[in-house]
Amino acid sequence: MRSIVNRPLSELVPDGRLIVATFVTALAASLALALSTPATISVDGQRLASDVAPVTTPAGAYLPLRAVSDAAGARTAYDAKSGQITVRRGTDVLAMHIGTTAANMNGHRVTLASAPFAVRGRVLVSSATIARAFGSSVRYDVRHDRVVVRTPGVVVAGAADDEP
Repeated sequence: MRSIVNRPLSELVPDGRLIVATFVTALAASLALALSTPATISVDGQRLASDVAPVTTPAGAYLPLRAVSDAAGARTAYDAKSGQITVRRGTDVLAMHIGTTAANMNGHRVTLASAPFAVRGRVLVSSATIARAFGSSVRYDVRHDRVVVRTPGVVVAGAADDEP
């Protein structure tokens, strides 16, 4: 077996077709990401602005907790010492930690569908967690790349709904 130093350059450089195929694939992926738009969020008929876009998968969506909870009339608190995230809406209280599915809802231990995680300093939770915390219905419209959150008891008069 010859060492790399003694091999001709032609043996070390990949085939030209492989280089072109890799370049074309990388270019297509980059263009797709650059031209794509993040999913939008609508809470009770109002489009939600957030500095962190929702993360969407074919199985569902993960939403920025504070932005959605504020729009739904809840309060979110984070205790940096314990790492606990607390969401309060009316008499309902959901307490959880990033990276774990174990949570506490109104004093009872519950298991979340997916563990909360952080993106650029924001906590994202699954749509199922939002539904549990607020009693909301959450629907991810894959075709329009939109997450629609409906909070029970909220009536928005005169506001155009963001749904088609």
